[in-house]
Amino acid sequence: MSQHLLYETPQIRICYDEPAGWLHAEWIGNQDYESVRSGATRMLECLTEYQCRKVLNDNTLVSSMWADAAEWGGKEWFPAMRAAGCEYFAWVYSPNVYSRLSTDLTLQHTAAGIVILTFDDLAIAQLWLQQV
Repeated sequence: MSQHLLYETPQIRICYDEPAGWLHAEWIGNQDYESVRSGATRMLECLTEYQCRKVLNDNTLVSSMWADAAEWGGKEWFPAMRAAGCEYFAWVYSPNVYSRLSTDLTLQHTAAGIVILTFDDLAIAQLWLQQV
């Protein structure tokens, strides 16, 4: 798989998967309001630059709750992502129950018009994105 690294910090790695045509964000470790806003803002910039319609958002390695950013993500970030062209968003859950709750809370706050599905398995999320 040919991925171009676009941005990397200790909390997030963002790549453009050229053959698949999607943005791949891999979140890492403890997350909080600031790291989520910073990483998500960078994702929006990358999505805009590469004109992606699809996002693979991998939280497999997230190890903390970040619910304080859920409302911002649902009400501000997802609508901005939709306005920038995002149509499909595959969100891979963290095995951490508190991170999973944060994901679900974010989704409760959004009505952005993006087709968002959650997954427990990265390969199944990739397969879904390939089919849409």
